[in-house]
Amino acid sequence: MAALEKRRFGKTGREVTAVGLGGEGVLRTYGRHAEARAVIMEALDQGIAYFDSAKVYAGSEDYYGEVWRSNPGLRAPVFQASKSASRLHADAEMDLARTLQRLGIETLDLWQIHDVRTFPDIRELEGPTGALSAFIEARETGVVRHIGVTGHHDPDVLSHAVENWPVDAVMLPVNPVEEAPGGFLSSTLAAAKDQGVAVIGMKVLGGGNYLAPDAGVTPETLVRYALAQEIAVAIVGCSTPAEVRALADAGRCGPLADDEAEALAGAFRPYARELAYYRGTR
Repeated sequence: MAALEKRRFGKTGREVTAVGLGGEGVLRTYGRHAEARAVIMEALDQGIAYFDSAKVYAGSEDYYGEVWRSNPGLRAPVFQASKSASRLHADAEMDLARTLQRLGIETLDLWQIHDVRTFPDIRELEGPTGALSAFIEARETGVVRHIGVTGHHDPDVLSHAVENWPVDAVMLPVNPVEEAPGGFLSSTLAAAKDQGVAVIGMKVLGGGNYLAPDAGVTPETLVRYALAQEIAVAIVGCSTPAEVRALADAGRCGPLADDEAEALAGAFRPYARELAYYRGTR
């Protein structure tokens, strides 16, 4: 089995596998321990070394914690990420303590300010009691190695965070729908490149809504489209080991050629604005 490509994670000096296991799928459930463990173990067997979770993703952190506690040697080589959606410093600190406990680890590779949607969000996070300072302090003390921000509603809001906050990573939508409305794959991606901020691609399959196998739009095609963009890693939630294998296989195939990526974006262009459902109302 060929090794997965590794990509530079921004200016951190670290590398991650080009595809990662997202925190959706079976991980965003409760009580499905055997199924979640099978997915995580398959990802490890496939050489995937980027693992996503979040405090609000149901039992995702607990599922990972069960694996790391029972197999301590598996934790060291992987890049474990999680998130907090709290907007206040004190609440974010409590979230981090709980995340570390649930994951069964002492140090988190990436802690992300989750789902930043509006400029009032920005002002609250930047304020004197805002959570941004908790993230910076956690990195300064070494409890987390890197900090990031995520968003999928307004590219102007996310670009502000990338340009003005001392983040190491940004998570944003990366799929062929995004080329028509613009913003995330143009201004935010460009800002991240200018700042040396690693880009994590999410919404790669559009929650399954973008799949059209009869038209050649398969999970592999969409993953390879994402890999054709200037990102560090594309993450996809999986519900079965077979889906994990498909993700890894797509990663091994590498990015689409430029003309293929352009043709795919063109096919989505007439419907793109309505298909960018995750942006919500503005």
